[in-house]
Amino acid sequence: MEQTTSATELKKSLGVVDGVVLAASSTAATTSIGIGLGVLASITGRQTPLILLLGFLPMLGIASAYARLNKVEPNCGAGYVWVGRSMGPWLGMIAGWVPLAGGVVFLAYTTSVTGSVLVQSAHKAGVDSILGLRLDANSTLQCTLIGLLVLTAVTVTAVTGIHKATRFQTYLLVFEYVVLLVFCCWGVLAGDQPFSLSWFDPFAFDSPAALAQGLVLAVFFYWGWDAAFSVTEETEQAGDAARGSYIALFTMLGLFLLGAVAFQRVMTAPEMSETGPQGLTYYASQLAGEPWATLPLIALMFSAVASLQAGIIPTARLTLAMSRERTLGPVWARISARHGGPTAGTVIVALISAGVAILTVVIPKLNEAILAAVNAIGILVALYYGLTAVACALRFRGLVRTDPRQALLAVVVPSVCAAVLFALGAYLAYYYATLSDGFAVSVDNGWFNLLCPGVILVTGLAVSAIAKWYRRAPAFTRTPEPVGVPAAEAGAKSLS
Repeated sequence: MEQTTSATELKKSLGVVDGVVLAASSTAATTSIGIGLGVLASITGRQTPLILLLGFLPMLGIASAYARLNKVEPNCGAGYVWVGRSMGPWLGMIAGWVPLAGGVVFLAYTTSVTGSVLVQSAHKAGVDSILGLRLDANSTLQCTLIGLLVLTAVTVTAVTGIHKATRFQTYLLVFEYVVLLVFCCWGVLAGDQPFSLSWFDPFAFDSPAALAQGLVLAVFFYWGWDAAFSVTEETEQAGDAARGSYIALFTMLGLFLLGAVAFQRVMTAPEMSETGPQGLTYYASQLAGEPWATLPLIALMFSAVASLQAGIIPTARLTLAMSRERTLGPVWARISARHGGPTAGTVIVALISAGVAILTVVIPKLNEAILAAVNAIGILVALYYGLTAVACALRFRGLVRTDPRQALLAVVVPSVCAAVLFALGAYLAYYYATLSDGFAVSVDNGWFNLLCPGVILVTGLAVSAIAKWYRRAPAFTRTPEPVGVPAAEAGAKSLS
């Protein structure tokens, strides 16, 4: 039985560990390392460890902004609500629509990635064909169809209760992190490629475009730590969401740096770029024989499944927050009386993601489909993280006059991080716009890389217009909340 509610009735059953698990699963370290490092290396070469370190810095500032805003106004809508309160409903809608659409794209490509991992597992087990059809781990069509079966299964677990889902993900995380740590440390010690400090040289990039695109992709690597804030209304203590996101973020930094160095100790730059979705499988085969070389593949499979489930949960709760303010339809606000979560919204998000996943079959090679999706999401993530940081600076700007020390952390740092992310996104959009003379369905075509972000932004404005003039959402009739000294001082005191 479900009910539509204008005020949250989500069950408070989560603690800081659940937040860490959800954030870590959404970030999907094993998947990012196993598949994403090759994509990143194709752009940044041997500067991959440095780019991951540089990408962490603005993420830390954005996480601080999230923590401060969540402290004074906990809401599962996170940036959508905070930006709307401080900067107006149109930008608030963009800050909500972008992660919503980006989450759907993420689920779509992760569905294909999961299918690819299962095909690789089948090859390991000696199964190379089914019903006379040869299995290809880099076929977008095959991997998508197989991944859709997994998406169906994780949707069922997501709707039956978030606490059960996070408990399931905990077991997956423990196994994959143990395997990842063992093999990455093994690679650092046993790799035959010489370690070089030039891997951390900021002046060794081939071009400004490589640096910008690499940073946007690095931001995408860390994307997901904010999933903890999507369940802030379901946590028993207000600070658990922030603690969970910080723990997950620093854990990701350590794992990404270790993984990048390990991969470059074992593989050459061309090997990292060419192996694509099979990067972790190839890496493990260079270190160990069977059956031990299969362990990282199993860990990758667990990571892909966990990130699928973790991606559905925050996306459904974002639609719940938007529906409560009537910027989306009432179906998204239906709360299951039995499970205490947005069951209808969760199922709809999964169905839409499945449809987008099917559309990706127009790109025949999976590694190219992944690159196209990552390029699109990276620009969008930079946009909505930047908007949330600006909302934080506006909300606490009164501290500039009353508490300069707190103002440095609550106003200056978020403003700088927002400026960096906006500059990266703008430069990369300009680079893509001037890269090609015409449009073609290819990851080498600049206009193709701009198509997905452009469509998402245009549809976001269309949904905003519907919310304003058709749904007459209250968010479009109220004025932004005051951001003067008293509110900022109260927020600062509660954070001290």
